[in-house]
Amino acid sequence: MKIQQEAMAGTLESSDLLVKVMPNQGIEIIINSDVNKQFGEQIFTVVRNTLQTLNLTDGLIIIDDKGALDCAIKARVQCAVLRGAVEQHSDWSQLL
Repeated sequence: MKIQQEAMAGTLESSDLLVKVMPNQGIEIIINSDVNKQFGEQIFTVVRNTLQTLNLTDGLIIIDDKGALDCAIKARVQCAVLRGAVEQHSDWSQLL
């Protein structure tokens, strides 16, 4: 799966995050977080694992985190990637 167009999901409210995706060669992840010192590695791991589950091969992923839980990070990344990939036939079982 590749990101075909710019897309986003989420908000900049407290305890949420905004995920932006754009076309790119390869995968690049940029994380801006209020809690980066404490949880930056965990945020990166959740994003990377979610992208691997979705079989994403190309895309720029920009995360603006405001203290979101792992489940919110996963859901927002999934939503933004599916919007940006313009997939017509998604395997919904991957979204568990």
